[in-house]
Amino acid sequence: MELLTISIVFGVLIAFVFWNVYRVFAVVPDEDRSYLDRPPVGFRMIWPIINTLVHYFGQLITQNYRIVTLLRLRKAGLEYMLTPDQFFAGKIVSAIVGALFVYLLLFMLEEDGFLFLLIGFVAGFYYPELWLREVTMQRNKRVFRDLPFYLDIIILSVEAGTNFTGGLQQAISKATDGPLRQEFSRVIRDIRSGKPRAESLRDMSERIDNESIRSVVSSIIQAEKTGSSLGPVLKAQADQLRTARFQKAEKMAMEAPVKLLGPLVMFIFPNTFLIIIFVILSSAIQKGVLTWPIFRPLIWAFNWPG
Repeated sequence: MELLTISIVFGVLIAFVFWNVYRVFAVVPDEDRSYLDRPPVGFRMIWPIINTLVHYFGQLITQNYRIVTLLRLRKAGLEYMLTPDQFFAGKIVSAIVGALFVYLLLFMLEEDGFLFLLIGFVAGFYYPELWLREVTMQRNKRVFRDLPFYLDIIILSVEAGTNFTGGLQQAISKATDGPLRQEFSRVIRDIRSGKPRAESLRDMSERIDNESIRSVVSSIIQAEKTGSSLGPVLKAQADQLRTARFQKAEKMAMEAPVKLLGPLVMFIFPNTFLIIIFVILSSAIQKGVLTWPIFRPLIWAFNWPG
């Protein structure tokens, strides 16, 4: 009878806990993502938890943090995927997952360590920051690599008699999907909505935050102000970008031997020397070379503690 009573009470408690957890998630309103892109894969896996944290604790985030994070998300091309509140909630969830992972490892090893739990929490908290920085770097590399192709299409269109907007539309239709195509498509939408072309291009350069984009945008705006032809200006910019890309590739090729020196010295050279010494010693032992009188002081020195 006592066991039955305890089981019923325990079942009621479990049901009460699950009901309250369900209520916590159920009262969170659905987010309207009609004009937004899908979140990144890692955030989609924990999206209900992120929205719940934003709903209950979003007001604790400062306005300054929202502004700074929004600029960083914009540079990474995630402005229409995540909000600053959702990104910070993702950092909290990542920190909890990191601490739980370290706790699981310590439990399997039957060890105790609060310091390791703290390290796992901090590492999980800053992992989204590292991911965001990596996404921004990869996006800038892709922009730097694809920009000369877009300029070539625009140059051909401008020299054929179309204006800059028409050439930009031709470049968008001919290019594959990528960050630069998305940004130029947004420029076209801004121009069609009534925003001045110079302002639309300047906004794009602020979103991408790339030196090559800023240089091209400045040249286009300057050419429009002075009434110069866009063809020669864009051709000079395309040649300059190709030269800079070649110089960057040449620099990376020159840096490769220096970067390989560390792994060679730390990992490959010691193993090579160990293999060579092992072969030499094995051959010397088989031929009885180590028994020669000249090697006796060396053997005596190695056997000194005995």
